[in-house]
Amino acid sequence: MRGVYLDYAATTPLDPEVREAMRAVEEVFGNPSSIHRFGQEARKVLEEARERVAGALGARPREVVFTAGGSEADALALLGPALARGRGHVVSTAVEHAAVLGALRLLERLGFAVTLLKPDSLGMVYPEQVEEALRPDTFLVSVMTANNELGNLYPVREIAEVAHRHGALFHTDAVQAVGQVPFRMDEVGADLVSLSAHKFYGPKGVGALLVRQGVELLAVVPGKQEGGRRGGTQNPVLAHGMAVALELALRRLPEEAARLAALRRRLEAGLLAVEGVELNGHPERRLPKLVNVTVKGADGEALLLAMDLLGVAVSSGSACSAGNLEPSHVLLAIGRSYAEAKASLRFSLGRFTTEEEVDRAVAVFREAVARARA
Repeated sequence: MRGVYLDYAATTPLDPEVREAMRAVEEVFGNPSSIHRFGQEARKVLEEARERVAGALGARPREVVFTAGGSEADALALLGPALARGRGHVVSTAVEHAAVLGALRLLERLGFAVTLLKPDSLGMVYPEQVEEALRPDTFLVSVMTANNELGNLYPVREIAEVAHRHGALFHTDAVQAVGQVPFRMDEVGADLVSLSAHKFYGPKGVGALLVRQGVELLAVVPGKQEGGRRGGTQNPVLAHGMAVALELALRRLPEEAARLAALRRRLEAGLLAVEGVELNGHPERRLPKLVNVTVKGADGEALLLAMDLLGVAVSSGSACSAGNLEPSHVLLAIGRSYAEAKASLRFSLGRFTTEEEVDRAVAVFREAVARARA
């Protein structure tokens, strides 16, 4: 029997239309920095992709910096302005993606001060917390748009306003939000925005950091490419695939978001009907595709393995922490115990998820819980 894939928050399959669009330019092999016709042909594909990404997200073409993915975009967003400044204070949250937290740890080693805001029991962080944490030397605030484990949606527009009133830059990791909920850089008021193509049915290995004009940052990877903000030869084919995937995802967003929200409610009702199962995250301010639950009294590893053996692919947290037996830092931050955090599962739905698959996942979950509690 065909397996059920409910781990779309980890990655999405490549959209068939995107694959065909990439095939149409796959023979464009020149270096975009070369001045001969092969290079200029590659440059044309690259710059057209830059214009399309910018137009879709409310940015200017020169504000789009192509990267190898969301993690690199996060690193550049935090390290770039910090290295340009040399010292100061950064405010972020304890529930950020591992890429952001890793960059913040590096900044601390370099002598920067970092404040991580603690979420409430629902995993939410509020503008008032940011306001209270600001210091005279705060130059950057970084709060994700949507949490990759809980699905929580944060009030980033209001937080951006708080940061700007203080004179600080605002960065948001929008990797899980772009293509899932309405998002535009200009409407949020962000100075720096991270995104990754493979989260919205684009190719792996390409992402972008949107950098508002006038924001100074030093390249983490030195070089002349991307306006001197990210060295390394660009891949026009991947950039083209990312642009096409983004436009397709945004075109389908209203109907797809409503469909996923209905499937999520169906899934959530089935999961929470099992005794001892509790929801993690905010019950309403959440991505339409994601459900995270804790199974009281279950062995977490046995639970995850049972789900997989029974044909349903889910995760125990961020894919970037896969292979790490430690529990989710996000669940610990919202007050889950070590054992509870390990006995938690993340279900994430996507474009190819059906009602039948949701119902099968609920049935498999019931059996997996019984096995994990045995």
